[in-house]
Amino acid sequence: MLCYWGAQIREGLGLEQQDKVKHGNCGIRSMCPKTKVQDMSAGRSFVGFVRDGKVSVLRLRSEEDNHDGKLKHLQLKNDRIRLIVCGGDGAVLLAYGGNVLIMDKSTVCRPLKGLDNRQVIQIACGDHHSMALTHDGHVFVWGDNSHGQLGLEKDHPGSPSAQHVKSLSGVPLAQISAGGDHSFGLSLSGVVFGWGKNSAGQLGLGDTTDRHVPTVVKSLNQKKTVSISCGGEHTATLSKGGTVFTFGSGVSGQLGHKSFRDEHHPRVVAELWGSEVSQVTCGRHHTLVSVASSKRIYSFGCWMQGKLGNCKMIKKSVPFPVDLSTQCNHEYTIEKLIAGENHSFALSFKVLGNKSAKSKPNPIREVLTLNDRMIDRWVSDRDSWAAIKKEIKKVFSSTACLNGSFLKASRDEHDFELAEKAFSKLLENEKVTSKVVEVVQQMLQSLNPNPFGEESLRLYILLPELIRRLQKQQRTELTEALASKILELKPAVRKVLEKYWSKLPDDCLKSLVKLFRKPSAEMIGQVSRGEMNQDTHHLENFMQILQMIYQVCCSANRDFTNRDFIIHEINDLLDTLQATMEDLDGFDYYETDLKNYYIGIIKILFKFPFAADTESKWRMFRYLRDEWIQRSQDRFILNDDVSTLSINRESVLTDTLEYLRQGTHSFSNELKVVFVGENGIDMRGLSAEFFSLLFQSLLKWEKKVLEVHESSLVWFNPDGMQDDSDFYYLGVICGMALYNHHHINLDFPLALYKKLLQLSPTLNDLEELSPVEARSLKSLLEEDEDEVLEMLSLDFMVKGQELIPNGNQILVTKSNRWNYVDLYVDTVFNKSVKNQFEHFSRGFFKGCPLDFWKMFHPEELKQLLQGSPKYEWKELQQCASYENCSASEELIKNFWTVFFEFTEENKRKLLTFLYGTDRVPEGGFSQRSMKISQLNCPDPEDRLPVAQTCFGRLILPKYSDINTLRDKLMHAISFCEVFGRG
Repeated sequence: MLCYWGAQIREGLGLEQQDKVKHGNCGIRSMCPKTKVQDMSAGRSFVGFVRDGKVSVLRLRSEEDNHDGKLKHLQLKNDRIRLIVCGGDGAVLLAYGGNVLIMDKSTVCRPLKGLDNRQVIQIACGDHHSMALTHDGHVFVWGDNSHGQLGLEKDHPGSPSAQHVKSLSGVPLAQISAGGDHSFGLSLSGVVFGWGKNSAGQLGLGDTTDRHVPTVVKSLNQKKTVSISCGGEHTATLSKGGTVFTFGSGVSGQLGHKSFRDEHHPRVVAELWGSEVSQVTCGRHHTLVSVASSKRIYSFGCWMQGKLGNCKMIKKSVPFPVDLSTQCNHEYTIEKLIAGENHSFALSFKVLGNKSAKSKPNPIREVLTLNDRMIDRWVSDRDSWAAIKKEIKKVFSSTACLNGSFLKASRDEHDFELAEKAFSKLLENEKVTSKVVEVVQQMLQSLNPNPFGEESLRLYILLPELIRRLQKQQRTELTEALASKILELKPAVRKVLEKYWSKLPDDCLKSLVKLFRKPSAEMIGQVSRGEMNQDTHHLENFMQILQMIYQVCCSANRDFTNRDFIIHEINDLLDTLQATMEDLDGFDYYETDLKNYYIGIIKILFKFPFAADTESKWRMFRYLRDEWIQRSQDRFILNDDVSTLSINRESVLTDTLEYLRQGTHSFSNELKVVFVGENGIDMRGLSAEFFSLLFQSLLKWEKKVLEVHESSLVWFNPDGMQDDSDFYYLGVICGMALYNHHHINLDFPLALYKKLLQLSPTLNDLEELSPVEARSLKSLLEEDEDEVLEMLSLDFMVKGQELIPNGNQILVTKSNRWNYVDLYVDTVFNKSVKNQFEHFSRGFFKGCPLDFWKMFHPEELKQLLQGSPKYEWKELQQCASYENCSASEELIKNFWTVFFEFTEENKRKLLTFLYGTDRVPEGGFSQRSMKISQLNCPDPEDRLPVAQTCFGRLILPKYSDINTLRDKLMHAISFCEVFGRG
């Protein structure tokens, strides 16, 4: 059944004899044409009908011509038409094969140029422009562009042939719509894009500025929009739950907001709230909606010529029911509403039982998407190979098709389980797989580095699911191409991709890590085996992607550990470098191509601290430092005077500061220390002892640059009474210790190392430094009773400092306590010592002139400088070796018996005696050699043990009994500062 109302029109529309037309209330007419109408449309000049694939048009009355024309049948040769859309002066026709025809005002039809045989699935027509959506997800436009309604950038002229809207490439569209001089697109996920004329706010962007390119209507985000209709200068959208939003011109009440003003933002039509609207369509100055459950139609807007169908010759600014006949309400279901300039139509079909006699005449078709059924058809060879290849190319060469594939019912994320099953099935057919890989490679090359809209990035989520299941060669090639394209994305776009990654399920995110970690490991393994000596830009690309994922995991607090990212093959590479350097011993190996190649790879890896374990990073740091030293020596004549420090034990701090202030020291060279009056040669033992003594002196320094907290940790003194240079030279000394691979005898909190690495300390860091203070703050955060907080009477002050302006007048409450705690922690670690840390940091960079230490995590950097906090004494015994004796001899057994009898303090004294420092190296005692040598001499009881600190060698005279050994060893570690040290 076809119902129509509005301006006078030929009785029966030429579809049926006049006496077969029924007249209802309010000028509503209805009829049942002999030949069923499949589709119809009404514009300003024509009404068009599609019946059995053929098109008829009826010319409407105009100011120049006061007579309706006869129903005219268009001669279209062999084309069978599926859809018709009437616009301002003509119409656009869509054939079943996907061809598009244009009908001008004289009803002459011609094929549209510029589509290159693309299959069109949707068409839309405005006053002076038209749109088409193709099966592979591209939008084409043609016509006038006076207001940017073609979306082809500003100042782009109109075009009689189809032009590609490239900015929408990759966005899987569900619908297109054209109004008077504005256009809309709706994505599968419900994202709304508008462009063109905006004089009345019909784009819903909050202003009246025209847009020349598609622009996201952000206020409709999360509204789950399912359809859009454009009127002359207003727009209506329908959400999934049946809610209608309107915006734009309201001068005729066509927005339904009980007013006649324009709306620049989408606004709910309140009168329809809860009605679960199923259709909405806009005419030039009026709007129609349909409610399927009640089979009712509502109208609002311009009343002229009866186009509202409610007998009220006034403007209606709220929805009002259209007075349809009882027969129409109960026997028919409304399938399509059509609103023209001065006419309204309702196309209905009979209900048989619970179903319509005819399905929706022309359901909105969406872009082609990859699905399990399609893949099943490919791998089973049900179609010809030529047809399969064509379909594979269409799907996998279109970013829009891929972005719209495997979406969940909500359409806001992928169904990875479904995608996993489909891709696994696809790999069962090698021929199909090869073709897919070929097409994907070509598609990746053409990707836009600045795609439009978030949905255009979904293929970066979907493709890894396919790639990771491929064979090694295919997988590596596509992974390389994908990595390159991700890194080409603009920074803002990459941030959106990272947001997508942060929402992935854990198993998918871990698979993504493996996808890029595996080829990285393979490449590093090839290098370590000597199988690869070429450009390594792919390795760096993989590592950059892994770094992006690592940062996502850290920011999103995902349940990932560093182990998930570590590449163990880095150890093999370091072993190969070490072996290469040993083979080249005696040659100028610092200039060899092979060595430089390995060092170059290490320089790449150092930028990505997540990829190596602590031991590997420490080895990398040593190699890079040694190369730095060698390069420095090659650039300048080596002069021991600029790197050798002569120090008196009694005045180690004063002498060191005096020496550093001279500004002659070469920090790039390895430090050598000479103790005045002693003959020892520094082979690391003397410099280790120097730093141990120096940091002990710093703690006793009368200038008190450091203060010891309740936790026994040290922090900068915030009182500001010290000179800036004091903190600068403290930083220089700490930097020198790191650069020269020595420990500092200062127990800084982890917060210091976070700040050096430009990370922010937290409340947990404050708890490490000042446990009581931090526990009070934690109790404050855990308190639920407002009365208790009021009793505390805390304000935004800390130790006399305002945390915020007028902080002494602002009380801490339940709502602002988190801000208070954050500001408190910031004050302790940042504001109160801002000047002190800045000078310390500047000095640290001076003392350690290369920044490779930035590869370490804060915990690792702390351990490297301060040593391990764990003293595994059994490990020291297990790692010991022997000279001129064995572990089974009486002297050695007695030594270990005495050692394990020692208190913790005396054991650490022995370490200082043996190594010059009591700090345990990173990795434990296994990283430091200990050799016990038995001294056979005629008078052993008259000799003390001797330590050669440079070699970690303890020389024990062959004492006759355990008591003598105990006494001599205790004396040596307690009183011998110079004697016997080498």
